[in-house]
Amino acid sequence: MTTDDVDWLIDERPGKELLTPVYDDPAHRITDFLYRSGGTTAAYMLVTGAGRVIVNTGMGYEAPHHKRVFDAICPGPTPYIVTTQAHVDHVGGVALFREPDTRYVAQAANRACQHDDERIAALRRRTAAIWFDVSGNRAREIAAENPGVPMRQDTPVPDVTFDDRLALSVGDLDLELLATPGGETIDSCIVWLPEHGICLISNLVGPLFPHFPNLNTLRGDRYRFVDPYLAALRTLRDLGPSMLVTGRHEPIVGSRLIDRALTRLHDAVDSVHRQTLAGMNEGKDVFTLMREVRLPAELRVGQGYGTVPWGVRTIWESYMGWFTLRSTTELYSVEASAAWAEVADLAGPDAVVARAGAKLAAGEPVVAIHLAEAVLRHHPDHGGALDVMVDAHDALLDAGGDVSFWESGWLRHQRERWRLAR
Repeated sequence: MTTDDVDWLIDERPGKELLTPVYDDPAHRITDFLYRSGGTTAAYMLVTGAGRVIVNTGMGYEAPHHKRVFDAICPGPTPYIVTTQAHVDHVGGVALFREPDTRYVAQAANRACQHDDERIAALRRRTAAIWFDVSGNRAREIAAENPGVPMRQDTPVPDVTFDDRLALSVGDLDLELLATPGGETIDSCIVWLPEHGICLISNLVGPLFPHFPNLNTLRGDRYRFVDPYLAALRTLRDLGPSMLVTGRHEPIVGSRLIDRALTRLHDAVDSVHRQTLAGMNEGKDVFTLMREVRLPAELRVGQGYGTVPWGVRTIWESYMGWFTLRSTTELYSVEASAAWAEVADLAGPDAVVARAGAKLAAGEPVVAIHLAEAVLRHHPDHGGALDVMVDAHDALLDAGGDVSFWESGWLRHQRERWRLAR
């Protein structure tokens, strides 16, 4: 642990293990009116003299748990449900919490964001197991604990939407909803409790804080652009909160710590953005910039979710698109691996696999994967190439690939794929 308070915060919550769902039972009391029910993304309950406000509702299968633990403290009425973004782990339980007089409130882009998810829902379902537990075990446990309670995944339509800001008063509690579309989604918003200095941001700046954002998520999402992201951080910082309530883990407490962490995160992303643009204008290609762009030591942030190299690539493509100006072949549908496979056949599969093994031994596992893949394209059962694929993914995990949630999930999935193919 370091003496710097932001470094301490990073070291206290270093990475992907914080994304493992932890279900509070009973609901976790944060203040005398604010409660958390943890899950894929935590749901929160604000208790007022006029009933409760539910902020985020979890996945549809999680909502019975959230409702049970919240009902034990304040069973309603529920004048408002608010979602801070339209991802499925926020909106899934809206239907279960809705009462006849409940108003579901969301930023105006909520439906557009939900539609984006719906368009690639089949792809997401096919690839979900790479990163998430899709065994259904937790859903069955929740069903057993809440017999007869519906577990449908909702695609709710808001009753009330707002563009920039919306003030709500519920009993003795005043809330302000502030649009921050530069966060994880185009409908991201902050729930601000001005009299208490509390900001509920959920996954606005990513589910791990303070970690470098995923400007593009490996599972598939629309690009998140830097300028709106930085604007969202400034909006949050300008509020001067004394408590930051996130989608995972414990709240961050202390206005000085929060301000320093937000400033560090803002300046880290800004630095990567500026370095990338400077390199582009100097004529450097995207892969060179992915290798060269680094954070200065004083702007260290976690990289347990997004990483700097991925940020560089997304920034490049958000300005330039997919054409990197390097090769005519980029314009056509023939994959480079088709040519690699021909070269591998000319050299002989065994010779190429031997070179792949040498590259792996020399600490170049990505080159080894390229070579092994060239062999496997025409010789899918080549045992030596399959061994290289397994060992190269192990090497990448050992060399830091086990830090980021997304990188670790992919590398482990691929290692298992090639292990089973042997």
